[in-house]
Amino acid sequence: MTRTTVYTDGACSGNPGPGGWGWVVPDGEGAFGGAEQTTNQRMELQAALEAVRALPGPLHIVSDSTYVVNCFRDNWWKGWIKRGWKNSQKKPVANRDIWEPLIELYQQRDITFEWVKGHSGSRWNDRADELAVMGRDQAAGAMEPVSVPAPSSAASATD
Repeated sequence: MTRTTVYTDGACSGNPGPGGWGWVVPDGEGAFGGAEQTTNQRMELQAALEAVRALPGPLHIVSDSTYVVNCFRDNWWKGWIKRGWKNSQKKPVANRDIWEPLIELYQQRDITFEWVKGHSGSRWNDRADELAVMGRDQAAGAMEPVSVPAPSSAASATD
């Protein structure tokens, strides 16, 4: 089965403040949404979760969030679970309500993660950022809801 590459991003005005998330596949289709009071890290996570929920099959998630990528690349999540959802400082893991369903889906699926430098000219990361900003603006009441078509076909990791 072909692995779909998906670019994800989050945006926030203030931290906390109105925020948005977005994801896009290299055929240009994607989705976005937002929340009135949130943080940038929550929106980065939400973007990955929404992409995994929406796209079937093997996924390659490209994100400019080290918070998201390092969790899976460095297996932070395994330590969190082992410690009863406490981080290495023995404090409750932030954003557990988003991490838990994302980790559950990660364990059930074939999903890889890659970090990309944000705002560095990556076409699809820039598009994911545009969608996240649209979600943020919508959450802030600055724009009307817009429908972005769901992906109809998967793009390969080599696109």
